[in-house]
Amino acid sequence: MARAPGSGRGGPREGGEGGGRGRRSDREGGRGQRRDSSIDREESEIIDRLVDINRVSKTVKGGKRFGFAAIVVVGDQRGRVGYGTGKAREVPEAIRKATESAKRGMIRVALREGRTLHHDVIGHFGAGRVVLRAAPAGTGIIAGGAMRAVFETVGLKDVVAKSVGTSNPHNMIKATFEALSAVQSPRTVAGRRGKKVADILGRRDDQVAAEAAA
Repeated sequence: MARAPGSGRGGPREGGEGGGRGRRSDREGGRGQRRDSSIDREESEIIDRLVDINRVSKTVKGGKRFGFAAIVVVGDQRGRVGYGTGKAREVPEAIRKATESAKRGMIRVALREGRTLHHDVIGHFGAGRVVLRAAPAGTGIIAGGAMRAVFETVGLKDVVAKSVGTSNPHNMIKATFEALSAVQSPRTVAGRRGKKVADILGRRDDQVAAEAAA
């Protein structure tokens, strides 16, 4: 008896395998889409601030070539912040390069109650020297220039800062980042010393009370 086309054992098996591969690829594509959506969501939460842009020139045979150098600060306003620089012949391209560089070098800063620093800290870089101090609720951001852009992007709402060195924005930002990198939460200090957070905070409160009584 003649078999109908496609009724042999090879036909349905090949079709089934092909269908299985298709469904598996669809699932893989779905996972890839979910990963892409999460990455896009993280990118959309990051804000950027243009701190400074400077026109630079390079003397070559036959004249000068002009370009632009930009410095940008980015952050998610929840403790992550970064800065970057970029150079290009046009302003938009310089800003784009600086933004990409800033996103690659983001750091995490420990914030108290999501609004201020855990303790006072000093940062140095070159001729730049900055002093950052924690502040009570309602103080706001008391800072200017490049430091304000850093505080806004990292998510600080109450902080008092002072630059006592150079006013160069590059050195000011690098000194500010060095200071923010030195901020430690009580949990981190307690874990390093093998103690409880209450012990660290209690000792600090006793010292503050003793100093106030004196």
